[in-house]
Amino acid sequence: MEHQLFVWVDLLGTFAFAVSGAVAAGGRRLDLFGVVFVSYVTACGGGVIRDLALGAVPPVGLSDWRYLATVVLAAGMGIWARPLVERLQHPIAFFDAVGLGFFAVVGAHKALLHGHNAELAILLGMVTAVGGGVVRDVLLNRVPIILHKEIYALPALLAAAIQVMGQRMEWWVTLTPWFAASVCLAVRLLALRYSWSLPPVWRKAPPQ
Repeated sequence: MEHQLFVWVDLLGTFAFAVSGAVAAGGRRLDLFGVVFVSYVTACGGGVIRDLALGAVPPVGLSDWRYLATVVLAAGMGIWARPLVERLQHPIAFFDAVGLGFFAVVGAHKALLHGHNAELAILLGMVTAVGGGVVRDVLLNRVPIILHKEIYALPALLAAAIQVMGQRMEWWVTLTPWFAASVCLAVRLLALRYSWSLPPVWRKAPPQ
């Protein structure tokens, strides 16, 4: 039951990130193969990096047909509903925000299942959440969102920390993933809405 819950959470995150990948690839006028490829890398890239770090090979994003099927479905919907999706103010950022929390939760959960400590679980939760988006942006010659002056990785870290705490304390095992993902989504959307950002390290450019 618990395993199936996290599979569904992972597939929801895969769907959200695949849509963001399809929208971003469509904006670069890629062909159908290019759109599906970028969608797949966006949706599964972070999970592949996580699984390789954990030694869980082959990575689930490559070995489980449901992930590719979800990506193809999401890419198709992203192409078909592109006029509706583009009505959103920041469609790529919005679908990234939806997927961030789901992937952070799954990454943290899987690291704990492999016997790692809380610190590594939180870190791998964040890597799972932001990894695919970074690869997508590099492929499309965009500055990765994680390097923008805005709050992006922090909500993922928060969601991963909530998942680790809930899992370690055995609190509301079936509710913790949804709560953690919801907190991540809320913080990310509020950061977009109100232009929240972390303070710069340097107020002025450091001397050369």
